[in-house]
Amino acid sequence: MTSAGTGRIFYGWWVVAAAFLNLFFAVGIIFYGFPVFYASFVESLGFSRAQVTQGFFLGFLIVGLPFGLLAGAVIDRLGARWVIVIGVGFVGIALLLMAKMTQLWQYEALCVLEVLGYVFAGPIANQVLVSRWFRARRGRAMGFAYLGLGSGGVVAPLLVNYLIRTYGWRHALEIVALTLLAVLLPVGILITRSTPETYGLLPDGESSPNSASITTPAVISSGVAEAVGTRDFWMILLGSTSAIGAIGAVIQHFILFLKDQGYSATVASRFSTGLLAASLAGRIVVGYAVDHVGKKNAMAFFYFLLGASVLLLGMTRQPAVVWTFAFVFGFSMGADYMLVPLVTAESFGTASLGKLLALIIMGYSLGQWGLPWIVGRLFDARHTYDLGWKITALAGMLGGLAIYAVSSGGERA
Repeated sequence: MTSAGTGRIFYGWWVVAAAFLNLFFAVGIIFYGFPVFYASFVESLGFSRAQVTQGFFLGFLIVGLPFGLLAGAVIDRLGARWVIVIGVGFVGIALLLMAKMTQLWQYEALCVLEVLGYVFAGPIANQVLVSRWFRARRGRAMGFAYLGLGSGGVVAPLLVNYLIRTYGWRHALEIVALTLLAVLLPVGILITRSTPETYGLLPDGESSPNSASITTPAVISSGVAEAVGTRDFWMILLGSTSAIGAIGAVIQHFILFLKDQGYSATVASRFSTGLLAASLAGRIVVGYAVDHVGKKNAMAFFYFLLGASVLLLGMTRQPAVVWTFAFVFGFSMGADYMLVPLVTAESFGTASLGKLLALIIMGYSLGQWGLPWIVGRLFDARHTYDLGWKITALAGMLGGLAIYAVSSGGERA
């Protein structure tokens, strides 16, 4: 972890630490902790299950793609640092205002603002950030950064449940928002740097031009138009949209589903925490492994396993089955978002990675929030999750098959 030829820690690892914190708060706490608020929204404000999940879905439909493309273009041209800082501000303001909401339209409008913050401060910027600082150790670095997302997820359900029980849901939102702003704004301004060139370095801490030969991508500098013209791009987009849609459906409805099965909110939060703890193990193992094995095949395997494990939700009356599901699904989640930038960079290089990841992330974000909305609509109509879970399982397995179809060299469609 030291710079070549020196005993000092390569600054890229400080950047990884900053990305860890960004993903911990702006993605982990928000994405995994926010569903704990849903029961309060349903009980206090009278929202339906489809309505509590449709806010973010509408946000991605309205601002996700155009602002994702804007963020990707700005990151490629100017770097990720200030894009992240601006995004953090949007997320914090949205949460503070959400603590005052009384109407559905206010909730939906604030979800749009929060999505805007997620687009700027979430996966796009942090994936590009880590990819620019590392090549040979990119998988390991991305794995460490994405431990932040998993750690936030582990902490979030129990923490948010405690805050709601102790202070009420409105004050809980304010506490989360102020903590997020107090941590991430200083980190973004004082620690985050967009490229190693800021310190006269090259990726992985090399200081010699000879290090430029250290590279893993098969295609070094594919442009956006060239990449979008390949079958591989569309398979990555389809695979990640399907599998991450399955992840979103489970995460958004898991606690509500378990409460329907007779588990208390506290016990349901423990199962959710166990699931996300398993994802930490997955990120550590997969992060190290993919620097030595095929990234694409690992991604395909875990996506398919993730989808197949959802079928266990038909037997959740037995706590042992719930724990088995939580471990298998959670461990497979360790390969979810983390492998998307690695496979994309391996196929198309990093020159236009910001714009390519913006396209892919906005695509899979529609799945991430669209499938939960569909599952919520199905529940509202049928008062059961049976059909929703079957669709979710098929989506995950389809994602695995699509990624398996990705070739090794960016074959053109």
